[in-house]
Amino acid sequence: MNEEKFNYDLMDFIAMSPTPFHAVEQMVYKLECAGYQRLYESDAWQLQKQQGYFVLRNDSSIIAFKLGEEDVAETGIQMVGAHTDSPCLKVKPQPEIISKAYLQLGVEVYGGALLNPWFDRDLSLAGRLSYLDDDGDLNHHLINFENPIAVIPSLAIHLDREANKNRSINAQKDIPPILLKLPNEDRPDFKQILLQLLQKDIEDAVEVLDYELCFYDVQEPAYVGLHQDFIASARLDNLLSCFTGLMAMTETSNPGSKMLVCTDHEEVGSASAAGAQGNFLESVLKRIAGSEENFARMIDHSMLISADNAHGIHPNYTDKHDDNHGPIINNGPVIKLNANQRYASNSETSAIFKQLCKKADVPVQSFVVRSDMACGSTIGPITASEIGIKTLDVGVPTFAMHSIRELAGRWDGWYLFRVLKEFYV
Repeated sequence: MNEEKFNYDLMDFIAMSPTPFHAVEQMVYKLECAGYQRLYESDAWQLQKQQGYFVLRNDSSIIAFKLGEEDVAETGIQMVGAHTDSPCLKVKPQPEIISKAYLQLGVEVYGGALLNPWFDRDLSLAGRLSYLDDDGDLNHHLINFENPIAVIPSLAIHLDREANKNRSINAQKDIPPILLKLPNEDRPDFKQILLQLLQKDIEDAVEVLDYELCFYDVQEPAYVGLHQDFIASARLDNLLSCFTGLMAMTETSNPGSKMLVCTDHEEVGSASAAGAQGNFLESVLKRIAGSEENFARMIDHSMLISADNAHGIHPNYTDKHDDNHGPIINNGPVIKLNANQRYASNSETSAIFKQLCKKADVPVQSFVVRSDMACGSTIGPITASEIGIKTLDVGVPTFAMHSIRELAGRWDGWYLFRVLKEFYV
């Protein structure tokens, strides 16, 4: 694989993954193509050496692994972690809003979304439906409208003369997307609209019981810049890391044990059964180890690289960064450090990563937030504290994080891929 193919495959992956459910579906397809077999948590596992496996939880989190020839209690497992979710607008349970003959949908803001860029974008809707078939059985199915079906129009400058100076957004009343102009006084049933779409795939579907749906921008990922230095896309945080970890693991043929962990709900704190604060990873690792004794020994020999995007230094806002720790796009992956353990990196794990970068001939940078500003966090500290594993936080530098369209460098994902391949060796 070369840099050009890596990036085009990355952009295709993101375009086909408007929700965590779709991202996991894409990862399952790629893992199965690489010979990995699905496991179910409810089954007894009979694991074979050098066979790849994957297991899902909630269809929005996935753990994939391949065991080496040697005992994992003696060698440990090299792990890469990322998250499948991104900030978005999620549809409420009773979402229908009729205002001046327009049909709108009520939405909740999921995660720390940057809301201004959501205005005047061509929006579609995707997610998971739970439905009854004509036998009365409960089933689940992923849907994607694909076409632009909604928009959140800005208020004209003529009606808000202070918009460019002082404009705030009320998440309850300012952002419900508009779907259509109603031709009469009828009140549409949103679940019936969903059922009509569902029946195009599932003819015997008779009733939609519930859903998890989010709006997304239909504009596809693309190269931008005079020399195409950048990749502009939704959900770079953190599908870029999911894809990079997946490609590194499946393209590495070394005999050692390796694992990829991509969990949901990181953007809202990871406190769920499918999130990093749940027991998903611990449960899988204990089943691999076979006993508490082997589990403890395995963890002591293991290491996790938590891959989640970093803030690149914005040339218009350089004062938002520490002068000595402002990552530059296309200058390599970033080691993320914080004295208060908002990131899990320490001198040992940072040194290991720097050594890997030397082996891969990849540049590396460091990020420390300004001492007078609050620091975000990742799945790294959560996993380190829950599992007790040596952990490093890294990421590729990014602009406009949590916007509906983020910006990363065309080389940084490729650099990270090369380092993670070295890590999996």
